[in-house]
Amino acid sequence: MTDLGDDQSFVKFDRVQKSYDGENLVVKDLNLAMPQGEFLTMLGPSGSGKTTCLMMLAGFETATHGEILLDGKPINNIPPHKRGIGMVFQNYALFPHMTVAENLAFPLEVRKLGKSEREAKVKRALDMVQMGDFGGRRPAQLSGGQQQRVALARALVFEPELVLMDEPLGALDKQLREHMQFEITRLAHELGITTVYVTHDQTEALTMSDRVAVFEDGRIQQLAAPDTLYEEPDNSFVAQFIGENNTLEGIVTELKGPDLCTVKLDGGEIIEAKPVNVSAVGDRTRVSIRPERVEMSMDRLQEGAHTLKAEVLEFIYMGDIFRTRLRVAGNEEFVVKTRNAPDQPRLTPGTQIEIGWLPEDCRALDA
Repeated sequence: MTDLGDDQSFVKFDRVQKSYDGENLVVKDLNLAMPQGEFLTMLGPSGSGKTTCLMMLAGFETATHGEILLDGKPINNIPPHKRGIGMVFQNYALFPHMTVAENLAFPLEVRKLGKSEREAKVKRALDMVQMGDFGGRRPAQLSGGQQQRVALARALVFEPELVLMDEPLGALDKQLREHMQFEITRLAHELGITTVYVTHDQTEALTMSDRVAVFEDGRIQQLAAPDTLYEEPDNSFVAQFIGENNTLEGIVTELKGPDLCTVKLDGGEIIEAKPVNVSAVGDRTRVSIRPERVEMSMDRLQEGAHTLKAEVLEFIYMGDIFRTRLRVAGNEEFVVKTRNAPDQPRLTPGTQIEIGWLPEDCRALDA
């Protein structure tokens, strides 16, 4: 998983393992390297190991095996308050008896900064998150979104080189959450801060990150840029976890080269796909195709496209897009997404249609 040389990596996990009971590993042989200034998201379901990795980096958990390095120096034995890392949690963790300004000044007092320097840094941090007029208020007098901004400002106030965020937007409503996603990303890039962000929200991971590490069962299943994860998933877990995905089960009947194989679906239909992690004729495979890559208008199909018969089961109007659920090769959960355009038909249930896609948009993954 590590694709950076030691001289380039600012954060590095080197063969890190973590067990709470001495028997079961919640993090299994993790190797991960981050350059300075990167915004990396650890994404995965509950219990996949992502938060444990964040807590080991912060110093609140210790690694059972392996080494964690920050800017080339091992930090396994350095206590959390001496690592110089900013932290933002979902529950904000603000001191209720202190004003906003006092909350921000606290990490600076711990670092023995003088009064005038503290005041200047607090003002700058509050201005960064557009909370400059709120310094005299208590946390209880703020909305959830305002409290989250203050928590972010407190993590940035002492100008750390690394900021860790654990589900920081989980308690916010959808609109505010999306606004804060852009705010956090903009600030991180403007200030050149290295950021490790933990979430189970795939949309958040795709929109905010330079790279995403998809965790499952204590391992990184794939580490890549958001567009690569979505367009080129390495395995069935990543394909299912990132975005919406149609699957068809079958058996590989022919390998035509590195980029093409023939699959006989369980319903008897023959299709072609790009072999990703199937290696031999006779392998079971789960073929993956994204809903927006399926075409229902035959006149829009490009040359070389496959076609299959389908029956419309459900049409859902979603404003900007139409979502049509089909029965395809025995799968009744096959979804096609189309743009709400004037020439886009609204199909009625029971209609028999033909659908198609390009073989290169269809990936033969592990079953």
